[in-house]
Amino acid sequence: MAGETAHFGLRQRAPTPADRPFEVRPGMLRAIVDRIPGALAEPFRGIAAGNAIVPGLFARERTGVPLASLVEAARTFLAALTPAQSKAVCFAIEDEAWRKWSNIHPWLMRHGVCLIDLDGAGRERALALLRETMSAAGYRTARDIMRLNEHMLEVTGKADEYSEWFYWISIFGTPSPDEPWGWQIDGHHLNVNCFVLGDQLVMTPSFMGSEPVLARSGKYAGTRVFAAEEEQGHALMRSLSADARARATIGKDLPGELLTAAFQDNRRIDPAGIRYDDLSAEGRDRLAALLATYTGRIRPGHAEISYREAKRHLTDTHFAWIGPCDDASPFYYRILSPVILIEFDHVSGIVYDNDTPSRDHIHTVVRTPNGNDYGKDLLRQHYAEHDHAHAHGLAHRHAG
Repeated sequence: MAGETAHFGLRQRAPTPADRPFEVRPGMLRAIVDRIPGALAEPFRGIAAGNAIVPGLFARERTGVPLASLVEAARTFLAALTPAQSKAVCFAIEDEAWRKWSNIHPWLMRHGVCLIDLDGAGRERALALLRETMSAAGYRTARDIMRLNEHMLEVTGKADEYSEWFYWISIFGTPSPDEPWGWQIDGHHLNVNCFVLGDQLVMTPSFMGSEPVLARSGKYAGTRVFAAEEEQGHALMRSLSADARARATIGKDLPGELLTAAFQDNRRIDPAGIRYDDLSAEGRDRLAALLATYTGRIRPGHAEISYREAKRHLTDTHFAWIGPCDDASPFYYRILSPVILIEFDHVSGIVYDNDTPSRDHIHTVVRTPNGNDYGKDLLRQHYAEHDHAHAHGLAHRHAG
């Protein structure tokens, strides 16, 4: 791999704060960075529609969809690490490192082992975690995001900022068929958290984005991401009547960032927009199809479980839109239900330095509201069943 990318000046180890001190200038990034200590100091409660967490939405149960291949991939990855790498990668199941993922550049906040510090075989073992967690389509999107991060290097020449391999892997708990464990990949535009308990799987928070969304030249020319998410969301809005569009529209100016990006684990969101039941038959079908696109990022079997769970709560689901609805303008949309939150946003540029949103820079996020991001509610229930000391320690986290 080094031979393939040497002409871009790619460093052979992960960047650290010592390599390039991070200068945060006033503006949105400064506001995000300033918010981090306070956000991490708050006990986890979870995202909620309105002011209170709704309890009892997530059950400990057998899904009948085995996760043995994912457990084996994690064990294989860990077995090949050096002692130093293993020490860097492994965290306790309740470690707050879960919540320290970030889309911000690589030298600000990272933990685990960086893929660039592994050899080719080590990277493949790490990527096996992604393959076994995600569907073929989800995995392809994740890898294309990484490839487009390499394209950013081609565009900017900034080898200490962008690379296909500037992504960090962490393991939480001990990979097991019975005990809770999980893993995380963390880097620019790709932040996926996966919690496993028995044959249950939670793959949120899951942040995926890219700038650009299409490589028009270079090593990965033609690579494109988020076409379906963009086209389906736009088609849903276009299918609505003028009155329904007005009810769905909650603003004109796009948010500078997703409401539930990093360090927003306890965000309270107004269930604004139009309710599923108030959509036309075509609108309801399109909303269900859009849900299927996002849940379809998860591995087969568990994707269907997540989709069925979302469909059970459709009557309490809202679709919201910000911005114009034409063939060229950027836009934002949100789907909010008791068990899934999806956000899609066209944002302003970093690589291309445009200070207004464009369709060439997209952020998306999928969350599990009401306390089950990172599988926290399932973990709480597990401890309530097996370890009352842990259960007592986690109980306060799910208060409204």
